Order: sequence, then structure tokens, then C-alpha cells
Amino acid sequence: MDELAAQRNWTDEERLELAAKLDAELDAFIDGLEKKRYEEGWPEDRWQEEMDKHPFFMKRAPQPGDDVHPMFEGLQKLKYDPEENTRDELALNYKEDGNFYMKHKKFRMAVCSFTEGIKSKTENPDVLAVLYNNRSAAHYFIKNYRSALSDAQRALFFKPDYTKARWRAAQCAHELDKFDLCSQMCEELLEVDVDHKEAKTLLHKNKMKKLETERNQRKEAAEAKRRLSRYHRLRDAIEQREIKFDDQKAGGKNATISEELLRPKFLPLEDHPVHLDEDGTTLVWPAAFSYPEFLFSDFQQQLPETATMQDCLATLFAEPLPCDKTNSYRPGNVHVYYENRKVGCVHKIVVEKQLNEIVAEKGFFVSGGALLFYVVPKDSRVEQEFIHQQRRPMVYS
Repeated sequence: MDELAAQRNWTDEERLELAAKLDAELDAFIDGLEKKRYEEGWPEDRWQEEMDKHPFFMKRAPQPGDDVHPMFEGLQKLKYDPEENTRDELALNYKEDGNFYMKHKKFRMAVCSFTEGIKSKTENPDVLAVLYNNRSAAHYFIKNYRSALSDAQRALFFKPDYTKARWRAAQCAHELDKFDLCSQMCEELLEVDVDHKEAKTLLHKNKMKKLETERNQRKEAAEAKRRLSRYHRLRDAIEQREIKFDDQKAGGKNATISEELLRPKFLPLEDHPVHLDEDGTTLVWPAAFSYPEFLFSDFQQQLPETATMQDCLATLFAEPLPCDKTNSYRPGNVHVYYENRKVGCVHKIVVEKQLNEIVAEKGFFVSGGALLFYVVPKDSRVEQEFIHQQRRPMVYS
């Protein structure tokens, strides 16, 4: 019957005939339940189960794979078939579905239902306004504020005096920091209803949020300007000193010194990039001191370039290294090296030199955003093995 119905338009007489048939089937179904219950010994605990299978009493829609009652298919056709309903009727049917989902907080399903109603192509502006406004509400509750605002504005297009849609638009505008639009919506609401408490409250809240946001934006802009100024001063200081970097792109003195280049790649140093001191005259460096014998490193996060290597060693060995069982690592008993990876050699450092002097040497390159040194006991087997493992000539600086 359904296939035949889909191929032709139904007359009023056929509609009445179908309605009467549905009524008759319902009566027969109920009568059948009574007969089964008493004549066939139908268990009491299955009464509800059989009732739930009937389209008039089922509490949930059929799921994929379920046997569908022919009457359910007929009811679906009556409700959703465009040949059985006008565009307005279809739109209202989907609106009812959406309202049902809204009531049960199934907001995404509600969005789908209201969307189908809009797609029914009804030309009734009041129906369209309600569909867009209701979909706006569904979007709002799942925090799709942009979609909710767009739908609320569409509802106002079809019905300019729609108070609910204007209020929803005001709420969405506030959530999206569209302060002027929120104020406009609230003021328009108050023009119609001077006692609109929610609009008054939101208007005040919106003004306070706008002031706070603008204040924060000014602070952020000022801080960004200060950061840029500090970076430019730092870059100028590095360029004036002609400091070289392992991972600097080709270009020599004209190569770009970026913030990424200056960011330390060693985890303990990553929050302490090179910077100028408060006077803006002295570079302060992060540094790593590697002990090849023990395969671990010490880190000093802020070393002024005026410090000597002796100062650094005094700080490093203020307390004995936990793994130094022979007390070999102490000031005056170690040599410090740096590595020039560009030409493949190691340089022994004169410990009386300041860091700025060491960094200025021709063979020194900043590595991974930090100063990198190797510390070994003086004239020891460890030192000889370190030099041999490098397989590079040793250069004295």
C-alpha cells in the first residue's frame, strides 16, 4: 500500500478511509490483547511489551534492524511525505519534533529537526522566524554561539519585532565579545519593555566586560611594544658583538637573529633566554656545562658576560659533585673546552677570560641558544679520552 501511495496523490475520501482503518486496527489490537491475555494465557509481564510495539503507544522510534509496524510507516508518511503535507505543515511537523528534543535536552537532534523544517521551503515568515529562533536556542545550549547568533538574526529578518530572537541575539553577542551589537540588542529590547530586567542586567554586564577587555587589550599592546623594543635592543647588542650561532642560517653578519634562534633548546634553560640586564648594557647568558666522564650536565641560567670562567667554576664546585668520588672536579684542577663544529676542532679555554671574551673568539658559536662548555679533570685520562673521541685537533685560545 505504501509504494502505491507514494506514486499518487491521495483524495480526501482516501485519507478518511485510512484514518478509519487506523482506528479499526487500534480497536482490533486492543481486543486482541484482551483475548490473548485470557484465552491464550498471555503472561501479565508481556502486556507492556506488546503495547510498546504499537505505533500509538511506542515510547521510542524503531532502531536500525527492528521490525517496523506497517502502521508506523503509514504514520511517518502522513507526517513527513511532501505529497501528503503542505510546506507549512511539514515545517510545523519538524518544529514539533525539534521542540520535543529541546524538552528532553537533545539539542543536537533539535538542530537537525529545525533544519529540516527550514529546508521544507515554507514561505510563511512567522513559521520561519520560529524555526530559526528555536534552532538558535538549540545552538546556544551546545555553545555554538556564532551559529546561534546567525539564526537569531535570521529570525529577526523574518519577524523584526521578535523579542525572544532579539534577546537570544543579545546573549550570543555578549558571549562572542560583540559588545556594540549586544548593547544595541539590549537597548532595542528596553525600548519595547523598559522593565526587561534581563536586558538591563546584561547591558550593564556587557559594558563592564567591554571596559575590562579594552583595558586588557591596551595592556597587551603596551607589553608587546615593550617586548619588541627589548628584542630590538638585544638583537643590536648581539650584532654589535658579532656573536655567532651554530644554527644561524647562511648570511654572515647579515643573517637574521630571530627570537627562535635565541630560545634555549636545553629544557632546564628554556625559560631563560639570553637578555640584557636592567641597565641594558650587559648580556646575561644561559649556559650548559657538560661532564663527559659522567654523561650529565650542569646548567646555569643567568651568567653575566662579565663573569670569568673562574667565577663559573667556583659556583659549579661550591659543593662537590655527587658522582665525583676522587674529588677531581674542583677549581684549579679542571680544563674547560668548547667545540667548533663548523671546522671540527675543540678549544681549551683560558679560565681567566670573561665570557664576553670567550664568546667573541673566532671559533666560538652559541649552540642551541646557550653557551656550551665541556669540563674534564686537568691532564687526566678522561681529558685524553675526550680529546681522542672528538677526533679533532685541540686549539688553545
